[in-house]
Amino acid sequence: MSFLDIPDQPFVIANASLPACLTATPLARDTQGLSRANIRIEGGKIAAISPSGEATPEGLKIADADGGLVLPALVDMHTHLDKGYIWKRAPNPDGTFNGALEATAADRTARWNAEDVHRRMDFALRSAYAHGTALIRTHLDSIPPQDEISWPVFQEMREEWRGRIELQAVALFGIEAVFEGTYPDRIAERVKQAGGILGGVTYMIDALDAALDKIFRKAARHGLDLDFHVDETLDPQATSLSLIAKKALDHRFEGRIVCGHCCSLSAQTPGEVDRTLDLVARAGIGIVSLPMCNLYLQDRLQGRTPRRRGVTLLHEMKARGIPVAFASDNTRDPFYAYGDLDMVEVYGQATRILHLDHPVGDWIKTVSATPADLTGSSVFGRIDVRRSADILVFRARDWNELLTRPWADRIVLRDGRQIDRTLPDYRELDDLMGSD
Repeated sequence: MSFLDIPDQPFVIANASLPACLTATPLARDTQGLSRANIRIEGGKIAAISPSGEATPEGLKIADADGGLVLPALVDMHTHLDKGYIWKRAPNPDGTFNGALEATAADRTARWNAEDVHRRMDFALRSAYAHGTALIRTHLDSIPPQDEISWPVFQEMREEWRGRIELQAVALFGIEAVFEGTYPDRIAERVKQAGGILGGVTYMIDALDAALDKIFRKAARHGLDLDFHVDETLDPQATSLSLIAKKALDHRFEGRIVCGHCCSLSAQTPGEVDRTLDLVARAGIGIVSLPMCNLYLQDRLQGRTPRRRGVTLLHEMKARGIPVAFASDNTRDPFYAYGDLDMVEVYGQATRILHLDHPVGDWIKTVSATPADLTGSSVFGRIDVRRSADILVFRARDWNELLTRPWADRIVLRDGRQIDRTLPDYRELDDLMGSD
């Protein structure tokens, strides 16, 4: 039984706790940055936001949230929907990064046909939708022949899910692939035709400088944004983030640039960190941290307790005005054995791992407004008048109550209507896992 009865529209969600940083409506706020508000919903949109003490229009139905927290539908800007939910058939043998690479490569070669990828993607999207996610950006393994399978499937999924979850895709390949014959032109054309983003995994190879020049030129020529996997290691010699920032400035690149992971910053000297972050800020690069996956893979040695968390320097970045976000990354695959594409879980774990409290501040923007902006989809991630009534209503009344029970009861509204939050059963995928 739901903790709140949602009436037919028009109606008012009364006595809601609304993060002041996620609305343009001026409201008084408490020490946690929360405002008590009434939210009027008509025709699938937010018609008005007012202080909770004000009278509601006569005749409107009221759903009293009793102080319950209200968030916008959330944004998950770095995922791997093509890899998801293969753990049962392709577990990581030792929990290491190399183990993940090897297990995934073997599974991809043996199993990733169109039906397999489609069904696992659909399972992932149903999970994310039930949790209250409105936009997902997924990286797609794009080395041939997989690009000819996964990109058409992605385009099908985008159409099937239109109006429920906005989908974006990034071409993922090792940076050295830009030197492989006609591949750079072919993948750039495929991404352009699919309305995607150009990506790449940057390693400290001898030719990294030339490789980045090439990928920046390809992106500029085709009018593509860039989204890199960067320095996913605790090796302090991994400094590709600073080189990407330099190239962005040298090329006067006009598109959006996002860099994910950036773990090696946490192992570098203060001087190196300052030089890198100054460049990143000047280049206007956004950073997405993947705390659950990085904590799982980084600093893992058999029989030894991990010393380091493996996450990047979000506090220092945010202090410089660098836009920062969190995302799910991998889900039940060799890179991360757990997760369910639940951005409330991601935010809760990020709070614990990176100390996003004392004060809580406006960190909630990292899973809402900021990733919406970084993906060019600023219609999401905020609660404002005239926006779609895509919101999450929680029984929890403040941040502590929400994060103490990370999977706490919630109601998800899309266009002001309550959706069915039933999660797909893992048994649906058993035939893909080789189970009886």
